[in-house]
Amino acid sequence: MSAAPGWCKLSPMIRVTDTIWLSEGELSWEFVRAGGPGGQHVNKTSTAVQLRFNVNSSSLPQDVKDRLKSIAGHRLTAAGDIVIEARESRSQERNRTEALQKLIDLITRATEKPRRRRKTKPTAASRERRLKAKSIRGVKKKMRKKGGEE
Repeated sequence: MSAAPGWCKLSPMIRVTDTIWLSEGELSWEFVRAGGPGGQHVNKTSTAVQLRFNVNSSSLPQDVKDRLKSIAGHRLTAAGDIVIEARESRSQERNRTEALQKLIDLITRATEKPRRRRKTKPTAASRERRLKAKSIRGVKKKMRKKGGEE
């Protein structure tokens, strides 16, 4: 079984990018029973994982925190926690690795700065096409009116 990149049982630090590392203490794990098929195994074991990561008190740079909050969506709570659930596998360890990988992917996406939009003006040809389409619609509407055949 392979662990998530940057994470191993011996290391108290988790590598997200070359410059960003998370402390194991910043993560909060909760193990709950998973629903769905699986028979007695599902009913007896707590294999589903809930990973909580508080963005506000984390060691991430402020710009990354802001982007992370915006892309977290429904996973972000009012208290600033990102809650990630993993329940696909029957193994608690695999679910834990999957949840951690989801968090790493989310933070990695937040580290990428969005490209600024370059303002452009409409071309002369596109303005001409727009005005021509407007005049055609205007003629069409005039034809619908009473006495529009003038």
